[in-house]
Amino acid sequence: MEPVIKVSGVAAPLLRDNIDTDTIAPGQRRSQVGKARPLSYDARQLAEILFSAWRYDDADEENPEFVLNREPWRSARILIVGDNFGCGSSRETAVEALYHFGIRAVIGISFGEIFYNNCFKWGVVPVILPRTEVERLAAQAEERPDSVFEVDVEKQSLTKPDGGVLSYRIPELRRQQLLHGLDEIGMTLRMADEIQSFQDRQAVTKPWVHRR
Repeated sequence: MEPVIKVSGVAAPLLRDNIDTDTIAPGQRRSQVGKARPLSYDARQLAEILFSAWRYDDADEENPEFVLNREPWRSARILIVGDNFGCGSSRETAVEALYHFGIRAVIGISFGEIFYNNCFKWGVVPVILPRTEVERLAAQAEERPDSVFEVDVEKQSLTKPDGGVLSYRIPELRRQQLLHGLDEIGMTLRMADEIQSFQDRQAVTKPWVHRR
């Protein structure tokens, strides 16, 4: 995972509540239903299944009304969603699909707990704001599609297209994960020297703990 300091770009408004992980990353596109599924998907396939039930019609053609099929949101780096985004099953492909599509930050009112935690494993910044603020941001994105939003992980701030700044908070450990581009294991290994020193001290003060 690459370090995430800032995410800048256009923001696609998808202001719907309770979008579950099955909707974010369906097991298959409609055109593939009834056919053998691969054991795993590559990056391109993951990007294609993102919201595929909404992005494609029954003939597997793009739905021109869906936000991510419209310019400039085809290249959106930020997604603005409603309440309880990423609820439902624990499938990690929901975050993977967003990542491989190019989404690096999701602004919402709340997130499913497992989805929220999975975001930090892939370098996707989940930004939680009050509903009134989220609705204003979605309206700005809809009215001025080319406007640029900036999510700053270091400062925990969101700069709006009009220059206004909002603050948000993520747990400090999670923030450090993003800033350093590390998962939980990587964060633990950063303290390898301290862990070894602790074990060396225990070997002297509590030798019975280390007997085998």
